[in-house]
Amino acid sequence: MTHDPSTPQRPSPETIRALTDELKRSFGERVSASKAIRTQHGNTLTWGQNAPPDLVVFAESTQEVSAIIRLAADRRVPVIAYGTGTSLEGHLNAPLGGVCIDLSRMNRIVDVRPQDLDCTVEAGVTRLALNHHLRDMGLFFPIDPGADASIGGMTATRASGTAAVRYGTMREVVLSLTAVLANGEIIRTSSRARKSSAGYDLTRLLIGSEGTLGIITEITLRLNGIPEAISSGICSFPSVKQACDAAITAIQWGIPIARVELLDDMQVKACNLHSGLDLPETPLLLLEFHGSPDGVREQSERFGAIAADCGGGTFNWVTKPEERSRLWQARHDAHWASKGLRPGADAVVTDVCVPISRLAECVEATQRDLAENDFVATIVGHVGDGNFHVQLMVDHQDPRESAALTGFVDRLVQRAIDMDGTASGEHGIGQMKRKYMIAEHGAEAIDAMRAIKAALDPLGILNPGKILPQMP
Repeated sequence: MTHDPSTPQRPSPETIRALTDELKRSFGERVSASKAIRTQHGNTLTWGQNAPPDLVVFAESTQEVSAIIRLAADRRVPVIAYGTGTSLEGHLNAPLGGVCIDLSRMNRIVDVRPQDLDCTVEAGVTRLALNHHLRDMGLFFPIDPGADASIGGMTATRASGTAAVRYGTMREVVLSLTAVLANGEIIRTSSRARKSSAGYDLTRLLIGSEGTLGIITEITLRLNGIPEAISSGICSFPSVKQACDAAITAIQWGIPIARVELLDDMQVKACNLHSGLDLPETPLLLLEFHGSPDGVREQSERFGAIAADCGGGTFNWVTKPEERSRLWQARHDAHWASKGLRPGADAVVTDVCVPISRLAECVEATQRDLAENDFVATIVGHVGDGNFHVQLMVDHQDPRESAALTGFVDRLVQRAIDMDGTASGEHGIGQMKRKYMIAEHGAEAIDAMRAIKAALDPLGILNPGKILPQMP
């Protein structure tokens, strides 16, 4: 077994005081050790406990990130990057304390090159801010994970979202990165060329590395032209299987679906209550098509025929922006809608991904598991790529519920792996899913990952306690 990268010990109070004094000489009031700021930056939107860093530094440039890392490395102090705090699997916790580098002030859109359909942004730029900037140029950035996440965080977690079926994930849209390594060195991973066979693909290595191999500070992205026409529609089905069959058939027929989302009956019920809708409380597909006016009309009509053949109801589609926005706003509010099913409970959101041919089977088995354990929960699926999310409303003060939650997630992940799927389609691994990595990848592959980590971060200071499972 490959030697585990040296894991730093929790820094002593004396070490933190000395580092804080040195950082304040360079960054002044942008260094904070207040309890409120530290707690915010130890944020976790999952069932793990908040583990705050010892101090937070608000960086404003790649060079400043480099300087902070060099000072931390000299004292073997852990370093955690922070964007907007929307990660779901304990990515931002500081289990050993250390320094959190907040990148939110690195929010410059460095350059947009419409002729090349690409742009370069700093890590703190959010996806909504970028799309607002691009709108008047007739361009848009297609990755939509739901939250207004930072581009740096989306890159670090290999995010995707509702439009992945047509536009791909962050893996496909990132052309190049600027990152700071564990020794403070700054690298650029590649050029802006659309393809290259020159050397190791460092860009893809850092995408999804969750801040464990380097801190991403600048990203060059592919962009797309805003479609001439967009249509959205909904269709109800008697069962999850029939809904999935309709989506799979449409993809196999080559219909260029831009988005296709599955909402189970509990999620539809929650959306009806929260958004004032009156949809049938059965499994539902929410779709979107991009193209010319004639193209989206043809695509919508073809899908309507497929849905009918699969036992679905009428496919009602609209093209007016305000009507489309109402449908998708209900989808984006699914988290808050679900919380309304059990007020006062904690929301736990997790995801898995399986081959699309196994999606209906996996979702239905998961629904049975939820029912057998009396969970209040909803399911939303990105049907086009086999990814689905489960949101459970849990009382963490009840030890029985907490134990049942852990057992459920174990079964959910193992079910996905048994279907040749993955522990996470887009949320990432963080702290909470480390224990599943060997089951999914095998010990030999994990050893290879450890070797990469040891080579790039020999002191183990970058976001320790994440992704790689603990050594036995």
